[in-house]
Amino acid sequence: MPQKNNIIVSLDFDSASRALELVERLGPSAPFYKVGLQLLTAEGPTLVRKLIADGKEVFLDLKLHEIPTSVAGAVAAAGALGASMVTVHASAGSAVLRAAVEAARPYPTLSVLALTVITSMRDEDLTELGLAATVPEQVIRLAMLAAAAGCHGVVASAQEARLLRDRLPAEMLIVTPGTQLETDARNDQARVATPFDAVRWGASHIVIGRSISRSAYPSDAFAAIRAQVDEAASS
Repeated sequence: MPQKNNIIVSLDFDSASRALELVERLGPSAPFYKVGLQLLTAEGPTLVRKLIADGKEVFLDLKLHEIPTSVAGAVAAAGALGASMVTVHASAGSAVLRAAVEAARPYPTLSVLALTVITSMRDEDLTELGLAATVPEQVIRLAMLAAAAGCHGVVASAQEARLLRDRLPAEMLIVTPGTQLETDARNDQARVATPFDAVRWGASHIVIGRSISRSAYPSDAFAAIRAQVDEAASS
């Protein structure tokens, strides 16, 4: 695991000013940020360009789920922006995943991540969709589909990371949202874990937002997370 850039801070804000305020407060200790649909819709690609120009890496969490041509176009646009990661729904199918991987080929620093099952979902939510599988079963199925399609990594909760690490090629990334400190209040994510457990269970990268963005002292929160990640990686 790369020790410097394996913590991705989620910029879950509705304005560039609030996002950049957090980036400034964290300083050089935090080099990797996630820009999701809320911030991208509010501010467009200008913020992404600024982050990259300032030497930050960007995980562009688009959660693409469209026909192959449209997904390929969006992935290429993410690569042209300079993003380091972009997400595509694995449930869109292997043709879409292969199109995304092919579109990323001209951008060697761009990783296509296949989103398996979002962390707010439980077994009963899959049943509502007509799926007989449990969440772990569905995550494994979609992760194997992503591996066969040539994706660079998957997005799954930490609970599933421990099921995937030995099933996926060693070089595949496992990016885990839903990580938070033990002191954080519960939220809409159903499958959560501490940074220590996420890394211990096989995550290559963790995505963490509220623990930092809602802290009165975000630099201290980031340092606490960094300590957990480093401890788990060295154990």
